[in-house]
Amino acid sequence: MRENEVKLRAIAAITAVRSGAEEQLVSDLLGEAMPSSFLVPAGATPAEAGCAVLEQLSEPLSALVNGFLLAFDALADAHDGGEPLETSEQILQHLALVLALEDPPQPDDPTGL
Repeated sequence: MRENEVKLRAIAAITAVRSGAEEQLVSDLLGEAMPSSFLVPAGATPAEAGCAVLEQLSEPLSALVNGFLLAFDALADAHDGGEPLETSEQILQHLALVLALEDPPQPDDPTGL
């Protein structure tokens, strides 16, 4: 699947969620962007096999993320172009704060994540 086709799947998934589509449809749309099989060199060690699979997943995953970012940026521009009560940046900051409070860092986690 070409990169733009994968980006279109991301945009379709967002559109489906916003229109109230069933979770399975959204999952199927995103799943279509992922390879259904992987090529692993004959005689590959487990580490080599894992690297081969990750390498084949990285391009479609990157394209999905880029599609989500493209869609978000377009929506944020449209939202912020009006006269919203809150900018998209403020909404994202609030969302980040809510998520951080829902999952506070553990005392034994040196990263604080």
